[in-house]
Formats: sequence, structure tokens, C-alpha cells
Amino acid sequence: MAILFSDRHEAGRQLAAGLKQFAHQPDVVVLALPRGGVPVALEVAKEIGAPLDVFIVRKLGVPGQPELAMGAIASGDVRILNQELIDDFNVDPGDIDRITNQEKSELRQQEDLYRLHQPPYDYYGKNIIVIDDGLATGASMQVALQALRMQSPARLIVAVPVGSIEGFRRIRLIADEVVCVACPDDFEAVGAVYHDFSQVSDEQVLELMSKQPCPRKR
Repeated sequence: MAILFSDRHEAGRQLAAGLKQFAHQPDVVVLALPRGGVPVALEVAKEIGAPLDVFIVRKLGVPGQPELAMGAIASGDVRILNQELIDDFNVDPGDIDRITNQEKSELRQQEDLYRLHQPPYDYYGKNIIVIDDGLATGASMQVALQALRMQSPARLIVAVPVGSIEGFRRIRLIADEVVCVACPDDFEAVGAVYHDFSQVSDEQVLELMSKQPCPRKR
């Protein structure tokens, strides 16, 4: 795969070129999936003059196998479960609730931290542009979209600098629109198209969110 972006900020500027139709519209909110989506989304928000917020998704791991997701929770107190997998592993309902409560605590701490102690936006009737630094399987984005759909936005637009063809097809079935700078046939991993794909820290997220391009109107 060829290098397409020097870093996430450049990727965001390129991505913004495909979102000009949303520029300076009062009903548009840009949402970043932390942490890698935040620098991308900040550049988009600056270019189109839209407010920036975060939308957090946390995986619910099977007991003893935390990397295997039996579901997920997302901002807005939404929980989505994979009942088939839960049945396959005979997961006790008490364990599901225990793990959910643990992850809810982590999610609320992240939200409070990343939003600089501000409340979330009201997404009802808004055009929501959901941004990450790339789309591989699309699993996290899928959960985010399902959770956001419950909050009755006008439209859900997914925007990513790069994505796999498989991930793109999966998300296109859920989103109202998908904007992607590149979907290479030889896609290997999101990080492969970035010269600098270093991890984004909590401190960097805080710094980026403090550069919010628009006042937080509720």
C-alpha cells in the first residue's frame, strides 16, 4: 500500500474537501471516535465551520477473553449485545451487567475528560458527521451508528480518510452517506497509509478538543 497521508491532520484536511456541502450549516455536528479520530475530525470541523464533539464506543469483552466482544456500549447510555455469541459462550447475565457497569464507568470518565467537562450535544434532527482515522472491519463505527440512530438525527454521514472495501460496504448499509478519500484494493491496515500513525494520547485529545472551532451551543 502507498503512503497517502503524512499524518492524521493532513488526512483530515483532505477529507474535508469531500464535505464542503456541509460547510457553515447550523444543523451540522462533527463527531470524532477517540482517540485517533480526534485530530482528523478537528481539521474537518475547522474547514467546514462546525462544532466538534466526541462519541465513545467501548467493547464488552467475554469473561476471560476480553478481546472477544460480546457487545459494546456507546455515548448516550446505549448498549448493544451479540446474543448469539453470549449464548455460544454461556455468559451469565450477572457477568454481562458487571462488565457493562465497569465499562460504563470508564466511558463516563472518558466523556467528561475529553469534553472538558461539558455536556454532550443534542443530536436530535442534526446532520451528524462521524469521523475516524480509518475503517478496517468497521465494527466500532457500526456500534456508533446504531447508538446514534437511537437519538433521531436527521442524517448520519460517515467520513474517513481510508477504508477497506469490506468495511465500506458494511457501513454503507447503515449510514445515510459515506465519504472516503481512498478505498485501496490492496488495503492491509489503516496505519499503512500514514507516514506518522503514532498513538494519540489522552493529553493530545485534550489539547485538540480545546481548539474547538465553534462555540458549544446546545
